[in-house]
Amino acid sequence: MKYNTIIIGGGLSGLTAGATLSKFGKKVLLLEQHHKPGGCASTFKRGDFIIEVGLHEMSGLAENGTLRRIFKMLEVEDNVQLEQVPEFYGILSDKEDFVFPHGFEAATKALINKYPEEEKGIKKFMKMLAGIRKEAMNLPRSPLKRKLIYPLMPLLYPNLITATRHTVGSWLDKYINSEELKLDLTAHIAYWGDDPYTLSMFYFGLPFAGFIESGGYFIKGGSQKLSDHLASYIEKQGGTVLLGKRVEKIVTQNGKATGVTFHDSFNKNEESVTVSCDNVVANAAIPTVPDLLDEPYASSLKRMIGSHPDSTSLLCMYFGFNQNLDQFGVKYYSNFIQGEDVRSLKDVHPNQLGDWKKRSFIFVDYEKVDAGLAPPEKAAGVICAVDYLKFWEHLSDEAYKAKKEEVAQILLQRLEKQFPGIRESIEYYEISTPKTIKRYTANPSGAVYGFAQTLELTASKRFRNNFLIPNLYFASAWAFPGGGFEGSITGGFLAALQMNKDKIWSDTDTEKYSDNRIVKLKSSKKVDENTVELTFEKPEEFKNEKGQYAILNLKNPEITELDLPYRWLPMASNGEDNHLRFHIKQDGSSFSKSCELIDIGDEAVVFGPMG
Repeated sequence: MKYNTIIIGGGLSGLTAGATLSKFGKKVLLLEQHHKPGGCASTFKRGDFIIEVGLHEMSGLAENGTLRRIFKMLEVEDNVQLEQVPEFYGILSDKEDFVFPHGFEAATKALINKYPEEEKGIKKFMKMLAGIRKEAMNLPRSPLKRKLIYPLMPLLYPNLITATRHTVGSWLDKYINSEELKLDLTAHIAYWGDDPYTLSMFYFGLPFAGFIESGGYFIKGGSQKLSDHLASYIEKQGGTVLLGKRVEKIVTQNGKATGVTFHDSFNKNEESVTVSCDNVVANAAIPTVPDLLDEPYASSLKRMIGSHPDSTSLLCMYFGFNQNLDQFGVKYYSNFIQGEDVRSLKDVHPNQLGDWKKRSFIFVDYEKVDAGLAPPEKAAGVICAVDYLKFWEHLSDEAYKAKKEEVAQILLQRLEKQFPGIRESIEYYEISTPKTIKRYTANPSGAVYGFAQTLELTASKRFRNNFLIPNLYFASAWAFPGGGFEGSITGGFLAALQMNKDKIWSDTDTEKYSDNRIVKLKSSKKVDENTVELTFEKPEEFKNEKGQYAILNLKNPEITELDLPYRWLPMASNGEDNHLRFHIKQDGSSFSKSCELIDIGDEAVVFGPMG
């Protein structure tokens, strides 16, 4: 069999590229190592709560803007509900909170009211932000056109040129005097980087302007809804999405990528498979791609990457609360709590390397919108802070768990100090570290924004979607245009447009990869009043032993409210049985109810065996 395009990775860039190419009528195969699509755009289940992995708020959703047009083309807004958050962010203070509102006029007025002596600098800042976004959106995509207008760039795109020549710190130090104002403007720097003196003003200003212009948005039910829709869209257009498949090699011949070899992430008994294609999209961290390539391409790519640093990682502390948080004084959707040792812009980065008792962080109360992450009487939230893999990667398992709990207790104390009484309402908490991000996304350093968004890799200097092998394209936070939800989605779309323009296609047949992990239900029965037994077909190469477990993912669950369609389950069947049996406790969850309602012949996907 042959595909037009094979996409390595199911993050937002890969999903968007795949969905766009499918829309163009191309036969697409997407391979994702995890058992669900999305990468950082995913969720998991804990008790009554859906836990959002990575989305706090999303920029770039202006009416008739690029993202809205992409979403319309891919039928996103017909299937995914977007919720606008009330304000950009609130900065909490012992004196008086400062709320950064949506809208350029409102934001300018709020800043000048607090800092009247900085009126000139504030207006210049807002004018530049608006200019960066407008000019970036109007910049010609064609390299030839950009080359032709290059001498006129400072005249035609003055704000864009300024933003690509300044770091956030260098620009603010030049035009703003008040250190407090600089800190207010960079309160959410963790959404783009970690150091205002290395972060490009372009990568700060472009999404910042997007938040001000059209507001921030959350995806009801969590970002998994967007990822699942894009994966489903690919399949509805005739493509194939294979989860739990890890790529081990990009096959090259005569200077071109001719196919991809992959194996099952969960079943060691399955042999590797090679599928041919016209072209390949690497929705993977660029530093990991040399390991997939033969020479001379592997060494060539390593040389191109050079010593470019990885971006920062993040620590997230997830919460489930047993009541609404308004009564504890949580007023805003996104609440910034400044570290007590941060008094100037130059203190921001050292603070992020320091003691957790003093480190700055953001607390998001998702229930300030209709987030769909918790039951009506409860609430979901998250603490987000800059962090680094080097502080976690060399610890023993025991030391790692102990340090996570130590940090958790510090953050709990600080949250309680800020919002008295809130600690008693906590029903669930859990910490995700840079080590967690590296494990689940395979991003070196747990880097959430790909390569650090520095001046050296700003805008057109960032790795483009095609620069190594004629039919190997790169689409991820590591490539152009950059990280974040808006950057990743845009990058996937632009890669698909470039591929469609390059026209490296050939005719393909309708044969598709047959996923033998999709099994049908053979029987269902009650074991007792609290347990249902489901018996499924057994894949040919599924060789389990007693005591092992598997992931059971229902293909079309009847009920999905506040739940996900899968569970990690011990297998009730032994290795000699010619079927797979699972016992599901009737705990009132949507998953258990769906298991009660499933019909003979209904399908599920089984990942495993494991353990």
